[in-house]
Amino acid sequence: MTSTTTNTAETTKPDLGHRLYEDVLALLLGTMVVSLGVMLYSESVLVTGSTAGAALLIEHATGIGFGVIFFAINLPFYWLAFKRMGLAFTIKTFIAVGLVSVFSKLMPMWIDFSMLNPIFAAIAGGALMGIGLLMLFRHRAGLGGINILALFLQEHLGIRAGYFQLAVDLVILACAFLTLPFDKVLLSILGAVVLNLIIALNHRPGRYLAAR
Repeated sequence: MTSTTTNTAETTKPDLGHRLYEDVLALLLGTMVVSLGVMLYSESVLVTGSTAGAALLIEHATGIGFGVIFFAINLPFYWLAFKRMGLAFTIKTFIAVGLVSVFSKLMPMWIDFSMLNPIFAAIAGGALMGIGLLMLFRHRAGLGGINILALFLQEHLGIRAGYFQLAVDLVILACAFLTLPFDKVLLSILGAVVLNLIIALNHRPGRYLAAR
């Protein structure tokens, strides 16, 4: 009786994997939401964390182009993504990075701000980027660099992705005091806290990690 019940439970266990169209929608909508948050930051002259923020800081300090630095910084992370997170995760992450790049250029053509309060931009921009990243994470995708390392540490060591990213972002933002006005850095830190708390509170180990 027990064996029969167990077999029945196994055969009726729902498939938690995401379908292709679900992944496509998540990548499109998630990256669009992230790009809107990035636009709020750009309009208010705020900075973000992760590898993009690190690349910008290195560019300001050395004069080397952002693209070269960003590519070089991400190389070991994509290797980690391929070796530890799988080919599907790596491909979806590459696609997500490309979509954010495209949407970030298109957003100014779609939206124009006549007035934007920087405090609102910091909070709303951080929230939008956090929500967008959460959508990507739940479909096993990221935006490269620290996102990949954060997901790897969460899956394999149980370290919350949001808390880890928050720590890294705060280090990067602390370095921004050398290049940005004091108030802009403080608002950027506020945005980073909002972004990473959204991820930490809504993306926990063992949840939303549906593998294909």
